[in-house]
Amino acid sequence: MGQVKQAFKSEILSIPLDRILPTRKLDKEIHGSKKFCTIKSSIRELGVIEPLAVHPEPIMASGIPSYILLDGHLRLEALKTLGGTEALCLISTDDEGFTYNRQINRITPVQEHKMILAAIKKGIEPSRIAQVLGVNVDRIHERQNLLNGIAPEVVEMLKVRMVAHDVFRVLRKMKPMRQIETVEMMISANCFTQSYARMVLAATRPEMLVEKKKKATNEASSIDIARMEREMENLQHDYKQVEDTLGETMLVLVVAKGYLARVLRNEAIAGYLQRHHADLLEELVSIMESVSSDARHLERE
Repeated sequence: MGQVKQAFKSEILSIPLDRILPTRKLDKEIHGSKKFCTIKSSIRELGVIEPLAVHPEPIMASGIPSYILLDGHLRLEALKTLGGTEALCLISTDDEGFTYNRQINRITPVQEHKMILAAIKKGIEPSRIAQVLGVNVDRIHERQNLLNGIAPEVVEMLKVRMVAHDVFRVLRKMKPMRQIETVEMMISANCFTQSYARMVLAATRPEMLVEKKKKATNEASSIDIARMEREMENLQHDYKQVEDTLGETMLVLVVAKGYLARVLRNEAIAGYLQRHHADLLEELVSIMESVSSDARHLERE
């Protein structure tokens, strides 16, 4: 067997911010976003925990090396906003941003819950955790109690899934067996939203709920529930059909995205598009980012 190529060099370098070249432009509204404020607060309190991923730029200006930023645009912008001058960086052996992003898994709600419990067990106050993350302390308490009333089998199935936090609130209203059935349906449909969970909840028979449904004038009849269950089965069947071709479709899109990325790194081509077809360039970049985001999501699954 051939030797496996390392994705990154072993050493971590501290690189001046003015030598790191972003590969995409951030929206003007990004500074007011919740995600950016959380990252900024975390960096201010603890510094950069996850180094930026960069690739050496082959063209050197005045003999000074520069680096293409593959991952960490928000961290870079937060460092600049906080007055930072340098950033710790991982040196990638490949210049494709997607290659880096598929090497990592984003933290899931279950993992976040366990990290918060571990931090509290070590004596760290919830208020301190909230301060580091730049969120309200009530949110930390909510994450701390995230899995209360959730069946252990469900926790195991969702531990590596990116699930909406509100899904757990809906699951708590069901008995353990129905929770397991619901999560199995969500995995089959590859849909982990609150809306999907609430749809299953609405179709759940009263005996499978922790608290029986209150009588209402517009309560769904057994016929309506049976119809909803049939529609859900049809929906799952449709998802399965799409799943059969999803991998091949994503592969084609990722290859096309990689080709476009290399074309746009040509300064002459990028400059021409910027001057004469700015709208087209913006749309191309937006599509490429969407493909990368979808591919990363698929890889995590």
